[in-house]
Amino acid sequence: MNKPEPVPDEVSLHYWEGARQGSLLLQRCPACRFYLHPPGVACPRCLSDSLDVVPACGRGTVYAFTVARQAFDPAFADDLPYVLALVELDEQPGLRMVTNIIDSELSEITAGAPVEATFEQRGEWSIPQFRLAQRRVR
Repeated sequence: MNKPEPVPDEVSLHYWEGARQGSLLLQRCPACRFYLHPPGVACPRCLSDSLDVVPACGRGTVYAFTVARQAFDPAFADDLPYVLALVELDEQPGLRMVTNIIDSELSEITAGAPVEATFEQRGEWSIPQFRLAQRRVR
């Protein structure tokens, strides 16, 4: 059984195209410099509808996480247990994305742990995921 694949639309296509190329792309408002995720049509801070697409550094910290020990979709049964996480990206305080922490020891995953982006192939697309990073100085 195959895992679900993204279904990009005109607002999110840049994000999924970037992921397919191994790059985490975000929208940023040129007027107030605010980053947004998930992709949107206007800046939530200043309401500008002129948004740039810029590469993110691909680093962040685990804001919160949980360990899934039951697969609610049979396609994920082989991944058990897996980590669902909210990662705060380094680009801006409060800029968070829902993701998985993969290729990491469960016992080492903690709130505040540094992570780096990696990408999981799904059909013709890729899904941004994260893994624990080497400790770094902020």
